[in-house]
Amino acid sequence: MLFQNYQIPWEDDELRMLRDASRKFFQTEFRPRLDSWIAQGKVDREAWTQAGEAGLLCASIPAEYGGGGGDYRHETVIMEEMMYAGVHAFGNQVHSAIVAHYIANYGSEAQKQHWLPRMAKGEMVGAIAMTEPNTGSDLQAVRTTALRDGDDYVINGSKTYISNGQHCDLVIVVAKTDPTKGSKGISLIVVETDNPGFKRGRNLNKMGQHAADTSEMFFDDCRVPVTNRLGEEEGKGFVQLMQQLPQERYNIAQAAVCSIERAIEITIDYVKERKAFGQRVLDFQNTKFKLAECKTEALIARTFIDQLMLQHLQGKLDAPTASMAKYWCTQKQNEIIDECLQLHGGAGYMDEYEISRMYADARVQKIYGGTNEIMKELISRTL
Repeated sequence: MLFQNYQIPWEDDELRMLRDASRKFFQTEFRPRLDSWIAQGKVDREAWTQAGEAGLLCASIPAEYGGGGGDYRHETVIMEEMMYAGVHAFGNQVHSAIVAHYIANYGSEAQKQHWLPRMAKGEMVGAIAMTEPNTGSDLQAVRTTALRDGDDYVINGSKTYISNGQHCDLVIVVAKTDPTKGSKGISLIVVETDNPGFKRGRNLNKMGQHAADTSEMFFDDCRVPVTNRLGEEEGKGFVQLMQQLPQERYNIAQAAVCSIERAIEITIDYVKERKAFGQRVLDFQNTKFKLAECKTEALIARTFIDQLMLQHLQGKLDAPTASMAKYWCTQKQNEIIDECLQLHGGAGYMDEYEISRMYADARVQKIYGGTNEIMKELISRTL
């Protein structure tokens, strides 16, 4: 534990028990398979059912829909232990903390009963398709259409950079149901991937997060029933996205802080063992001062996101504040991991060392969920 005397203000005995169980699961079941997952470019499909059997999926979804019956703290504990184990590739943050919540918050009773229990068991893996080849942070500019034809929507278009794209069994598609209405013409449509109009594209090669499947998706006259739309009214998709994005961005910030803490811990271990010029690398003043700076900023980041957790539990986490967390924590993640890699010397550049992988994995944190430049734009609107 990086901060031995720090008390997490939102954690209780039940959550500590969940933390212990999550740590044991990720360290014993997933960590040993990480190298093989990196080599194949995705986790094993059975990892999802294993996590479901262990009760680690959809922890904040009501028990009546097969979930754990907890709240966002439960998702956080699971995510933190996954990050501490170095298993950045398992897409549970998208599956449980994002996709399941869209269905739980906007789905009909029939939709929730149909999809959520299977997601909680790992029988279905969830994804959300926002980004397109020519559209990233500007969600109003999506070109994928879902046009009404009787009791069906006919979806045409393409998506890219979709997390869980190779394994997903259902995907929430951001599409224009009325291309003439701008943001008011966007809806969220759930597509099950055995639909004949759906085609899964390449598992994309990335700079980092090599064990996380990230895909292209194509929709060619993909016909789904109107009942697959999330929300009673058409054209509410953009509002739904704006309501859920603060939690997504906060989740990214939380992952960044866990990564910072992990990077510092493994670097401390390394510089205690590594010797140069007859002494431990830790004993050089530069090493101690750099790590002192990193640890100070890590505690600032930890305190920040834990305070925001209390706001979030009260329903008071607003979009500008979540944007601040996402921007600042991911920026610090990249800066601190860079410092930690430097303290590893040449070993830090070798892929066999965890810090090297963390360096590559961290870079996308400043991009997805809305680029950090967009975060600053959102923050600046409050000035």
